[in-house]
Amino acid sequence: MKVLVLGGDGFCGWPTSLHLSAKGHDVKIVDNFARRNADVELEVSSLTPISPMGSRLAAWNVLTGREIGFERFDVAENYHRLLTLIKEWQPDAVVHFAEQRAAPYSMKSSWHKRYTVSNNLNATNNLLAALVEAECDAHVVHLGTMGVYGYGTAGVKIPEGYLRIQVPTDDGTVVESEILYPPNPGSIYHLTKTQDQLFFAYYNKNDGVRVTDLHQGIVWGTQTTETRLDERLINRFDYDGDYGTVLNRFLMQAAVKYPLTVHGSGGQTRAFIHIQDTVRCIELAIENPPAAGERVQVFNQMTETHRLIDLAQIVSRLTGAEIDHIENPRNEADSNDLFVENRQLIELGLEPILLEDTLMEEVTEIAGKYADRVDLSKIEARSLWRKKS
Repeated sequence: MKVLVLGGDGFCGWPTSLHLSAKGHDVKIVDNFARRNADVELEVSSLTPISPMGSRLAAWNVLTGREIGFERFDVAENYHRLLTLIKEWQPDAVVHFAEQRAAPYSMKSSWHKRYTVSNNLNATNNLLAALVEAECDAHVVHLGTMGVYGYGTAGVKIPEGYLRIQVPTDDGTVVESEILYPPNPGSIYHLTKTQDQLFFAYYNKNDGVRVTDLHQGIVWGTQTTETRLDERLINRFDYDGDYGTVLNRFLMQAAVKYPLTVHGSGGQTRAFIHIQDTVRCIELAIENPPAAGERVQVFNQMTETHRLIDLAQIVSRLTGAEIDHIENPRNEADSNDLFVENRQLIELGLEPILLEDTLMEEVTEIAGKYADRVDLSKIEARSLWRKKS
């Protein structure tokens, strides 16, 4: 298939592009290097050395004989370039990663909030509008987030997208229906992903656009089968307080003998998935599109849930790192339960990589190897969700 990957230079987009290319798909990347520019803004770099895009693509071609196309433009601003590309290339599937992906970054200031809203919502609407205008029946595969649901589930297992409800009427009868599971976003970033759901529902209903929305948990790990082939292909390892995901931050902190920074009690429960499983889930979604006329397909893209303090204790036990409880910068409950349905991807063939299987490998291979590149001043999370007391 011809697969257009929007945001294909990023943490999830790059390994996905390589994985799909390795599986025989004709892949083209669109990216505006917003994530690389954020490194300049934040004055921090990936723990792993990231090669220029030209070097990445050339290395992939030399190693595999396969070519990945690339166009540099901003999907949120350059609508006509996107429209022209879709008209001329006629992709079979579009993988949509072209959104600002970090909740802490979205909460840094009013500028960051406005940028995240403008970029994310315009990118999604531009893609859907362009598909309709181009009369292109490409299947949209979107990387969403479990965070659209919030984390106060009160023991209810979060379904995959839709909640069956019963509504009593005035005459005593009961009407049964299914609605999108009620959202409860905890940041501006999560709010934009909530709005994405409404865009998809509308364009699906009104224009028949076929969509799979993948509500993903927190990604851990860095390498996939393809990014391991050569250092020029290596994936990002973000450890800073804005873009670093919690488990990767713990692993890096242990490698440089920095106390593990646990926000509050650490009783917050989150869903997790390894980066290798992320790219596999994208592949499964592409291979199993919704039929024409079918509603938006929603998969919960996660493989396990853990309390943050439990993760910290595992890493501490394996590495000897100390645990430091710090004030939580987020406006959230001190602890929560989280029960998530993820049956559909498992039934499609996903064989999950679990934390207990490869945790030490992540510590030694990446965090340890590149520990000399860390800037300790960037570890602390400085974006505040709550008002200062």
